[in-house]
Amino acid sequence: MSETRFFVGLISGTSVDGVDAVVLALRNNQLDILACHNEPYAEPLRLAVLSLCQPGISEIDRLGVVDRDVADTFAKAALIVIEKANLKAGDIEAIGSHGQTIRHRPSEAKSFTLQIGDANRIAELTGITTIADFRRRDIAAGGQGAPLTPAFHRVAFGISGNATAVVNIGGISNITLFDDSNTLVGFDSGPGNTLMDAWTRKHLDQAFDRDGLWADSGRVDEDLLERCLDDPYFSAPAPKSTGPEYFNLEWLDERLDMLPNQARPEDAQRTLLELTARSIAAALDNEPLAQLAVCGGGAKNTSLMARLSELLYPTHVITTAALGIDPDWVEAAAFAWLASRTVDGLPGNEPSVTGAAGYRILGAVFKG
Repeated sequence: MSETRFFVGLISGTSVDGVDAVVLALRNNQLDILACHNEPYAEPLRLAVLSLCQPGISEIDRLGVVDRDVADTFAKAALIVIEKANLKAGDIEAIGSHGQTIRHRPSEAKSFTLQIGDANRIAELTGITTIADFRRRDIAAGGQGAPLTPAFHRVAFGISGNATAVVNIGGISNITLFDDSNTLVGFDSGPGNTLMDAWTRKHLDQAFDRDGLWADSGRVDEDLLERCLDDPYFSAPAPKSTGPEYFNLEWLDERLDMLPNQARPEDAQRTLLELTARSIAAALDNEPLAQLAVCGGGAKNTSLMARLSELLYPTHVITTAALGIDPDWVEAAAFAWLASRTVDGLPGNEPSVTGAAGYRILGAVFKG
């Protein structure tokens, strides 16, 4: 009987609200999450990260400092979650650190992606071998570098056949589909929470619209919704991926400025919720699904979940908790699993998802 192996997964997503950390136990192809932790970004650091997501002055100097500060937050999250699991650093085989994305340009002629959070520093502060920079090898092989979680979804949820799909609604929404031959298909369908969160911060000075209550106070502006859905990203074929460097307030303002009358803030928020729901539903059109399992922060938005249920009926919309993993921790667990793949010399990407030329071992290894 094989021994239990322990890995830590770390990620800060496109919502830029902090670091999710898990300890993942692997034994005989079974996986269990032993502990979870969220380490919020200090507000100055959150703002500094957001400032790097768009072009600006003194970027290299700012990048150097923020890269270091993000790494310190990641290392702190790792040490806390290891303690919560009643383990020691020496028990952990490796940390899988996604880092913090500040640019994702997979469709440019000279495509690239950039995640910060210096893995040298994480390895130094924790004493644990750290694997990072997962996305760029896939891009080097002609892929999108994202999404990387579909292979984990198949393993973690034991999905086979095409009856179940998974959608992660973080800042961006990404979908995992399984066809009859169990070939994976995955792509970013469009904005998840990123536009709703940014609009809420702008008008309510709150991090997010809890339960979608503010959105519920407004009405869908069909003119605005049509202008949003006219964006060519939504009709582009997979493989495709995107980020908040594309779907952001500047993108929204361009469409608001086209309206003959100024939209009420609450109506714009309701329309953004509708945009997320309809773009997901459209991406799943013609899929014979019995159920859709939702993870990420969007799983907590009761208004969004209700709207997805309406649009996708009779497909049963659930959260991944029904499949065994709390929706808050799926992404972090995926990067713990990806670290195990790298350690074992196994590929982490799915070419049918990312469009890469083939399977590749992902990540750079920084010894602890």
